[in-house]
Amino acid sequence: MTIKHIVVLGSVNQDNIIRLQRLPRPGETVVGHHHSLVGGGKGANQAVAAARLGSHVTFITCVGDDSFGRSALSEFNADGININAIEICNNENTGTAFILVDESGQNCIAICANANGMLSESVVDRHAETIKIADYLLLQLETPMAGIEHAITLARQDHSYVILNPAPAPAHPLTDQLLSQLDLITPNETEAEILTGIKVVDEETAGLAARYFIRKGVKNVIITLGSRGAYVFQHNRGAIIPGYPVKTVDTTAAGDTFNGALAVALSEGKTLEQATLFANKASAISVTRTGAQTSIPYRRELATFDFNAPGS
Repeated sequence: MTIKHIVVLGSVNQDNIIRLQRLPRPGETVVGHHHSLVGGGKGANQAVAAARLGSHVTFITCVGDDSFGRSALSEFNADGININAIEICNNENTGTAFILVDESGQNCIAICANANGMLSESVVDRHAETIKIADYLLLQLETPMAGIEHAITLARQDHSYVILNPAPAPAHPLTDQLLSQLDLITPNETEAEILTGIKVVDEETAGLAARYFIRKGVKNVIITLGSRGAYVFQHNRGAIIPGYPVKTVDTTAAGDTFNGALAVALSEGKTLEQATLFANKASAISVTRTGAQTSIPYRRELATFDFNAPGS
């Protein structure tokens, strides 16, 4: 089987994670019981997931000229990611995220873009040939919109399959021009509601939200539903692909693992439903572990992980 080429364009963050009994209310200080510094950023997480799950991945991003940026490059290289399109920004820090995780595994996150804000249209243009030869282009919304839009336009010129994970949800609606160029959009329930105005609470409302995107020109839609799995809409019909029951420890990179795994499965010729099942499995494993990239599984684990084991 010929391995397809996946290009991921997106962010890199240094994740500062504090685990605590419960998330604080506004104005409240809650004492945590564990702190860690790990690699994160939606783009980086998705690139790592795709690489660990068996694909040939090139990552386009910007990092700072700091110790974390240099460490990230080394770790990406160790995961087999092509780092030739990663740019180091002088006099800038690598992106930073502050993540609070409660005992149930739920989290809240604040980010500071730093070098991620440098991933401009001109940076994307310097790597135009990499994007044009990609079989799949996977993007998120933690970097400047101008660069994202330009990358999508370049990918469509050579008929790459374009997947947009619209996370975090944008402050302004996505343009019809952008949406019409997408082969697949993968919001979660909250992002789907923000983008469509439809509150997703069940299969019927998921279908209504999916049809909104289809009317805008998106070819296929997947709305992730957390532990319930994901709603897949294509060919004018939708269905929920169930998730895998596990004990949730930390949901930080669950969506990113899902999207990286989804791109891998599609690149291997799986149907959208089969790819979603594959991605659900990888995502379920990730929530049983702490951190972002520290939680992302390797391909071999999808076959060996015991979903029926106590505590899994």
